[in-house]
Amino acid sequence: MGLFEDAEMRCAEALAALGYCNPFLPERIAYERAILGDEFVDTDGTWHKHAEEQEARPNIELLTQRAKLLADSALDRLWAGNRPGDAEHGLYHDIVLYYLFNKYTQPFFEYVIDTEQGKAAQGAAADLYSRFGDDLVHYLGIPGVTFALGETDHIFACFFQLRRAWHNIYDNIIGGSMASARLRASVWQSIFTCDMRRYRRALYTRMGDITTLVTGPSGTGKELVARAVALSRYIPFNSRTKQFATNVAECFYPINLSALSPTLIESEMFGHKKGAFTGAIGDREGFFELCPADGAVFLDEIGDLDPAIQVKLLRVLQTRVFQRIGETKDRRFEGKVITATNRNPALEMQEGRFRQDLYYRLCSDMIVTPSLNEQIQGSPEQLDNLLLFIARRVAGIEEAEPLAAEVARWIRDNLEPDYAWPGNVRELEQCVRNILIRKTYHPTQGVSALPKPREEFLDAVKAGRLTADDLLRKYCTLVYAETGSYLETGRRLGIDRRTVKERIDPRFLGSLRGL
Repeated sequence: MGLFEDAEMRCAEALAALGYCNPFLPERIAYERAILGDEFVDTDGTWHKHAEEQEARPNIELLTQRAKLLADSALDRLWAGNRPGDAEHGLYHDIVLYYLFNKYTQPFFEYVIDTEQGKAAQGAAADLYSRFGDDLVHYLGIPGVTFALGETDHIFACFFQLRRAWHNIYDNIIGGSMASARLRASVWQSIFTCDMRRYRRALYTRMGDITTLVTGPSGTGKELVARAVALSRYIPFNSRTKQFATNVAECFYPINLSALSPTLIESEMFGHKKGAFTGAIGDREGFFELCPADGAVFLDEIGDLDPAIQVKLLRVLQTRVFQRIGETKDRRFEGKVITATNRNPALEMQEGRFRQDLYYRLCSDMIVTPSLNEQIQGSPEQLDNLLLFIARRVAGIEEAEPLAAEVARWIRDNLEPDYAWPGNVRELEQCVRNILIRKTYHPTQGVSALPKPREEFLDAVKAGRLTADDLLRKYCTLVYAETGSYLETGRRLGIDRRTVKERIDPRFLGSLRGL
């Protein structure tokens, strides 16, 4: 007899698949339903954080119990002398890991939070490792099961990473819409890839070589996504020192490239030597030097990066080598690079503002953040959920519900149902604050009314106020603003693309783009 009877085998296979699936994809629900049958409790189709406090998820408790029963019965058969084949051996191993992960999920979560807040007690990791290791040996350190005790460190580190990833994604990327669910699933894949078994076997040490590019409109949480990826990386555990290799709190190094001058950006990234430029009064370590191998440097607004620095960044990505400003000594960067932009990379390359070779170093892993409109389209109740989260941050827990309800009423009474929320979640936050203070919100208050360049152009044509040269320049500019391509504009107008480029009116183009 093997380790599992027929019905147990089917359950074991589904549990093993569940343990390695992306928890934010619908496949998780299918596996849970297959395992639990009539005991399955219907829950939200998307696994997301609610503004209201939620009770423990009953399906997880039932699945953990089911996994323990299977693991214990298989363990009894192993001690009785049953020897599994390769397939059963792998299933037993997966079931044990699924059960132990859920058994220790709360202690791991508490350790994650304490670590983030700098409150982790001395020896907390060692105590958790000791208890976890005893359970792992209980199930796997027996005759007939191939298990290297040295693998305990790796499994322990994987569990810590899984718990951090779940916390960083679930707690920070909120919303119950399918757009939000797809974003959470995408971030999970960015951390673990689409094959978690392969990740656990071989890729956990290689993900730092893969650069992540986050794109999406302004105000959609691109930095939250970057932070989730950075703080969820694999960190090795050393059983001899009873410590993780890196402090999680020291794994994220963000730079907003649009807020600094090129010299300061270069210094922040690469560091500098004393006297390298005016104001360099001492040696300075840059983020590429400070960032540990298990951490990440986040370059926000990468589309604003000066072309000269783009060349230097490209070298870092290609060779992992950089130099401080004013030095010739090579230094190595071992961490991960995460970038973000709200611009269209294809257009930026076409216009010559962004290097094509750099883009193809950045796009190996891409995450797109949805607009607020995408999140609430077809799911208007999601707006209420987001308002409650924002109100808690703005006014505190006690005042959150009445404030959120007040804002929701104001929006329904004063804004069009299809209002686009061009500022996305950032604009929604300001709406809440405005209504809190003044009981009203004016999306364009304090912003000068933008001219209507197309209407003004047509009026000038009708009135005959333009010279032939002005007419050609403005018409070329108008078509170019629509196509974004010199070649396509020339094709439409029947002129050479070089002529188009010469005829573009920069001021008129800026007004067409609202700049």
